[in-house]
Amino acid sequence: MSPPDHDDLPRRPGRVHIAARQRGTDLTALGSLALHLPHLAASLAVVFVVAYALACLSNLPWWLFFGCWAGSGALVFHRPCERLMARWLFGLRYPTAEEDGRLRPVWREVTARAGVDGGAYQLWIEESDAVNAMAAAGHIVGVTSHSLRTLTPGQLAGVLAHELGHHTRGHAWASLLSLWYALPARLAWRLLLRLATRLGRLPTGAAAVVIGVSGAAVAALATATYGLIFLPLATPYLLAAVSRRSELRADEHAAGLGFAPQLMAVLHQERDLEESRRVLAAAPGAAFTQERMIARLLDSHPDVHTRLHRLQAHVENRR
Repeated sequence: MSPPDHDDLPRRPGRVHIAARQRGTDLTALGSLALHLPHLAASLAVVFVVAYALACLSNLPWWLFFGCWAGSGALVFHRPCERLMARWLFGLRYPTAEEDGRLRPVWREVTARAGVDGGAYQLWIEESDAVNAMAAAGHIVGVTSHSLRTLTPGQLAGVLAHELGHHTRGHAWASLLSLWYALPARLAWRLLLRLATRLGRLPTGAAAVVIGVSGAAVAALATATYGLIFLPLATPYLLAAVSRRSELRADEHAAGLGFAPQLMAVLHQERDLEESRRVLAAAPGAAFTQERMIARLLDSHPDVHTRLHRLQAHVENRR
């Protein structure tokens, strides 16, 4: 599909004023970091054990290995590392000359309205047939090739303004940093689960000993931490709720820059697509099963109707 011919993006007249403070950290970013503290504590313990073991094998100080891991989070803001993440972790590519010619002016208009230095961010393309975009690490802004082909300049600006909101409010770096420092704990947990599946192969006596020791250790930790070790069980639901709130905050950022109507137009298209899929997938009035309820609680994005309602309220308040 070729790009729409009409240009519905009004250009900002006059000089571009770059704000002295272009980034911040809102409550949703802080909430995401706080909810990952139990995972961070577990990761610290895992990395300490691994660092101590490596120190015994190599005769190097344990704090050297531990310090390398602790400081590795800074790579989130290192430009060459960001380029590697964009390519190999997120599956993005550089825009072609034609794509850059369509994308760059829209991005320049969005950042000019926000008072942000647009050149500080890296624009990437994701090969996808969906209308979507992403903000990641410290400076990555990606948009799907389908969005670039089908959205008008105004609609594309609304999508990019939403992603810029994730960056300026601290959502992007907080999310990636939290996931990175929680990774050792997650890997250790998966290893424990895999080992637990092998208990059936042990003799009955040995399996009973392992289960008894593990149960005693869990009970001791629960007593010592006043039950806080069970908090990670609820963390996925809490993180999903915080993520949904951050999406609404990013919508507010786009609306504050004057892109609420354009973003609503994109969301209307998404709503129509979801409704057509729902009709094909299930009969109207299908029961709201427990699985659907759990999936909704774990969804990182609010439903389209909620986003449209919030944006409509913002438009009416500005009249």
